[in-house]
Amino acid sequence: MSYRSRIPSPDRRTVLGGSLAAAAALSLPVAVTAAPAFALSGRPRAGWGVQVGDVTASSALVWVRSDRPARMIVETSATESFRRSRTWHGPLVGAGTDFTGTTPLYGLPAGEQVHYRVTLADPDDPRRTGEPVYGTFRTAPARRRDGVRFLWSGDIAGQGWGINPDIGGYRVYDEMRRLDPDFFLCSGDNIYADGVIEPSVTLPDGRIWRNITTEEKAKVAETLAEYRGNFRYNLLDDNLKRFNAQVPSIIQWDDHEVRNNWYPGQILDDARYTEKNVDVLAAHSMRAFREYFPVSTLHESSGDGRVHRVVRHGPLLDVFVLDMRSFRNANSPGRQPDDTTGILGAEQLRWLERELSRSSAVWKVIAADMPLGLVVTDGATDFEAVAQGDPGAPLGRELQIAELLRFIKHHRITGTLWLTADVHYTSAQHYAPERAAFKDFAPFWEFVSGPLAAGGFPANALDSTFGPDQVFVRAPDRANVSPMESPQFFGEVDIDGGNGELTVRLRAQGGSVLFTKVLQPGRVGQ
Repeated sequence: MSYRSRIPSPDRRTVLGGSLAAAAALSLPVAVTAAPAFALSGRPRAGWGVQVGDVTASSALVWVRSDRPARMIVETSATESFRRSRTWHGPLVGAGTDFTGTTPLYGLPAGEQVHYRVTLADPDDPRRTGEPVYGTFRTAPARRRDGVRFLWSGDIAGQGWGINPDIGGYRVYDEMRRLDPDFFLCSGDNIYADGVIEPSVTLPDGRIWRNITTEEKAKVAETLAEYRGNFRYNLLDDNLKRFNAQVPSIIQWDDHEVRNNWYPGQILDDARYTEKNVDVLAAHSMRAFREYFPVSTLHESSGDGRVHRVVRHGPLLDVFVLDMRSFRNANSPGRQPDDTTGILGAEQLRWLERELSRSSAVWKVIAADMPLGLVVTDGATDFEAVAQGDPGAPLGRELQIAELLRFIKHHRITGTLWLTADVHYTSAQHYAPERAAFKDFAPFWEFVSGPLAAGGFPANALDSTFGPDQVFVRAPDRANVSPMESPQFFGEVDIDGGNGELTVRLRAQGGSVLFTKVLQPGRVGQ
């Protein structure tokens, strides 16, 4: 089926400590860590760190960026000594991919710690290599008794709040790294391509927020080079680079990877943009997104060019990554009584229903880049997400979600829950038919967390079409509260390998657990 969018071993913590010491050292300035200049002069350098994405029980994707043309070479080993290692010959990276490259790893042992190092070699002289960059990850388990723990959040460098050296940069990434999760799910808004980063911002109390700035962050992104520069910006932060070296990611996108509230076919009325066709902007963004993240369905050797996919993480967990951008219809008042396109598009909806029905995982996380029952507006009359504030029967994009929820109930698909970010606060909603205008579905939970490094915002109103009960919410009382004034938020999911229970914890930066919910396995609705 075509998915054309509408746009063109040893103790884990002991082992990690050694590998990450090497990774941390490599994130320091070259003068500190490199060999003498005469020895490494003209050799490729991987100053942007390494990443691993879409890890399964037997496979992974390793990412790197060079500062010049180079051949990517990956070595993997069960130990950090690399005495017995396997070599993977990756691509030749060059200007066509902004010097980024991704190498797929296959045939890995399930449930094991994998150490890897990436070396960049001169394409004309393989003996001339740069300093290797080290990382580690754990493959998904093959056995149910091995539990799974992961984190999720989103929204990075938004609303003018960038990398602030005065507070140590993106410190939340260091806090998340120390929790040592199996992987991190980023629910979108990995960048703010429409958000300018000024050198400084004066806070309401008179304090000064100071940003690291770059040329590409001085204006809204329109060209491919400017989009690439937006993705590079976050990799200036050492906390994020150390996090990437230890924690594999599952990445999806939302609106700010292109611009606020975009949809296919949109023509902009925004004086900041000389390019008014959002499809052109989206194509640039998608190319840079594909270059800067290791996403299995976007990899040139095996991908089919789509963001939505299933990442299978052993017998306990399947993660269904949605794309609520590329196939949606235009934002509108959302009152139409018939809507086959919705927010997912008809093909993606069929894909999701099919994959959910095929899944044998105990838990099926639906990773949505936008919430279901929270009212997210776009201007005075239009709506940006699913809900549109009418508490009655489903209309507009709600019709597509109603079809999906009905499918899950009638096919007795157990263990579904929804995770998202987008709204810049954290909350937990329980949806139940006895409270809803639409009743043909089984109860389920939706958990919201974020931002990671952006402005905080007040809580959105609820739409009762699907009967949400907001059992917890923590949000600022005014718009665009800086990370110096309000903690950043992320969520944690812990699946017990013994009894299969799934525990969700909503966390605030600084170590606080704000809310905890334990869900039981094997149920159609909770």
